[in-house]
Amino acid sequence: ADIMSAGMVASELEMLLVSRLVREVGGNAQSWRKAVGSVIVRDTKTHSHCNWEIRPAGTQAQRAAIELLLDDVRLRHPLVAEG
Repeated sequence: ADIMSAGMVASELEMLLVSRLVREVGGNAQSWRKAVGSVIVRDTKTHSHCNWEIRPAGTQAQRAAIELLLDDVRLRHPLVAEG
């Protein structure tokens, strides 16, 4: 899968993660945005199954909620483009 088959760009993925966390866990978008941080996009040549990652911050509960959500989101959106 080349990068052009990526359905969304990194900034859209960040917004998706934040909106789902607000809807599913509660709290406000600003604190979730800080906890999620930036999506790090990797080269699909070396990361062909999933080319992005995040390094969650925040409280232990926030990080646990983010990790739980990531499993589902990675299945739905394994490849993203820069942007």
